[in-house]
Amino acid sequence: MKRLIKELRSIFEKNQISSKLENHNKIMLDANFCQDKIKSKNIIKEKKLYEDLLISHEESQKKLKDFDELNQLAVLENNLEIQNEIIDNIKDLRSRVKKSEIKCFLSNEADSLDCYVEIHAGAGGTESQDWANMLRRMYLKWADHKEFRSSLISEHNGDEAGIKSSTIKIEGDYVFGWLKKESGIHRLVRISPFDSGARRHTSFASVWIYPVVDENINIEIIEKDLRIDTYRSSGAGGQHVNTTDSAVRITHLPSKIVVQCQNERSQHKNKETCMNMLKARLFDFEIKKKEKENQSKETNKSEIGWGHQIRSYVLQPYQLVKDLRTEVEDTNPQNVLNGDLDFFLGAALSKKILD
Repeated sequence: MKRLIKELRSIFEKNQISSKLENHNKIMLDANFCQDKIKSKNIIKEKKLYEDLLISHEESQKKLKDFDELNQLAVLENNLEIQNEIIDNIKDLRSRVKKSEIKCFLSNEADSLDCYVEIHAGAGGTESQDWANMLRRMYLKWADHKEFRSSLISEHNGDEAGIKSSTIKIEGDYVFGWLKKESGIHRLVRISPFDSGARRHTSFASVWIYPVVDENINIEIIEKDLRIDTYRSSGAGGQHVNTTDSAVRITHLPSKIVVQCQNERSQHKNKETCMNMLKARLFDFEIKKKEKENQSKETNKSEIGWGHQIRSYVLQPYQLVKDLRTEVEDTNPQNVLNGDLDFFLGAALSKKILD
């Protein structure tokens, strides 16, 4: 119990929660605080996070003290039932403390924003397209567990099953902060349901997470740098969607970034969504550039970028999901594929994996 108290205090002090909260309180007293609406909104949101962490920390300390006093009485009375109950309560408290520890890492510039999740099937046809669809379902399930809101932005169906690509938007508290380390290549090993010979197949799909940028954030986009294409939507949505060129694709020529949207019947609305996504992608590029510059001296961290495998999901011949960056493992792949991701997300955040 004393070790847990020491660990709790270490987590809180290491992340300087009290000093961060005090600093935010001073900023909010500035006469010009409300002039920058975007900055003030983020400061208020971060302040609430720090206040919640402070309350959680104080409550945890109080509960541990109460458990300690009750345990001493149970030991004197040789009451094993109460002692076992206290042990169970301490285990539950430790789990809550770990969740609070993860929240301590959600304090970067864009962590509080919503996010886009972009998934692309790798080479391999139907196998990889089905795997991309499984990944999309996994993130949607995770969002449901968190009671976040999700919506489909764009999708291209596979030739026989699954999807070639999909973009979804997830909205909620600190969504980008939670998911930002998921960008990379995800690998699946299983007995293929599409192979009449029941052979084992390896499939790959890429995931890219980037923040939804506030419309007030000034990202300069020059019209002549854009190529705008319209095409017929290939997804579900009724007769109108399938017979008009309502879908929009925008290519940003200098950066070669491509965004597309087809979820609305209106070409104008799809174009507006595309512009917001393009702004988000450009903003995300600048954030990652700054983060890499800030961490360039930390030689003990390796870069996880496009084309690098980050996690393996093995369904046969054994059951295992393993994150190759943190070495975290889970022997229940079905739970993970049903959205139970917090174990992996928390490990990546706590080890501060570089995007």
